[in-house]
Amino acid sequence: MRETLPAVPSLGSLYAAAAPRVLRKVASVAPGSLPDTEAYVESVRCSREQLIAYQRLMGDTVREELPSVLLHGLGFPVALWLMSRKDFPLPLLGLVHLRNEVRHLRAVTPDEELAVSARALGLEAHHAGTAVTIETSLFSAGELVWRGLSLYLAKGVRLDGVQAPTAPERAAFVPPSTTARWRLDGATGRRFAAVLGDYNPIHLSALSAKVLGLKAPIAHGMYLAGRALAQCAPHGTGYAWCIDFATPVFLPGTVEVNRTSRPGGVVQFCGWNARNSKPHFAGQVGPL
Repeated sequence: MRETLPAVPSLGSLYAAAAPRVLRKVASVAPGSLPDTEAYVESVRCSREQLIAYQRLMGDTVREELPSVLLHGLGFPVALWLMSRKDFPLPLLGLVHLRNEVRHLRAVTPDEELAVSARALGLEAHHAGTAVTIETSLFSAGELVWRGLSLYLAKGVRLDGVQAPTAPERAAFVPPSTTARWRLDGATGRRFAAVLGDYNPIHLSALSAKVLGLKAPIAHGMYLAGRALAQCAPHGTGYAWCIDFATPVFLPGTVEVNRTSRPGGVVQFCGWNARNSKPHFAGQVGPL
């Protein structure tokens, strides 16, 4: 069932509406409990001011083309509206962002009027709880130009009737050579929020993060993806990319980064904490 929204909702209002649910503990959910709803907004635009602000924040080239993470940001409020509904079974605040997989089908300019749809594809048992995949799609004059899958984890929530898998064995992370170093100050989350409107409390300040159980604010996962892609995503064409998140980047903090070119135009990237050698993220980008 499609539900057409009159406009792109405010992320701040969605987070505020979800805040009371922090106190409601969810122990388990039924496999078929996701709402059968497609959220849809007919008209979304990115101003040139927002485009330039994003490109400068990420250290990207200033050009007449919308970066992929900016397109994600345009569609994210529609996805969040779906996830903040009372009939969405998992608590929005506290979800752990695990992965993004995106097909950026062609170059998109700021002159284009976009439509956005979002839907929940399914719940799956995870060794640490229950995961949900959210699909977000962007269209220009009816043409699909961008589609992303985002995977989120509700830690400690059981999926009724489904045996949780055992935790996979992970090879020890061996840091590669450093090709870049990001020094992120305590205001990094607030600057990203000012551009894309994502005022999730876990990213904003020590106080707001501690309310949600974190020792300090953490960088947005999509800020990390945007910084990585700014240095290696192709221009003027379509491409595919993905990113997996491991440990959070606490702010302020320093991230060691490696970018490595592979055959076929693929670039792999990863980031880690130099003090304890724990990985923060890993991903790749390449041609479609």
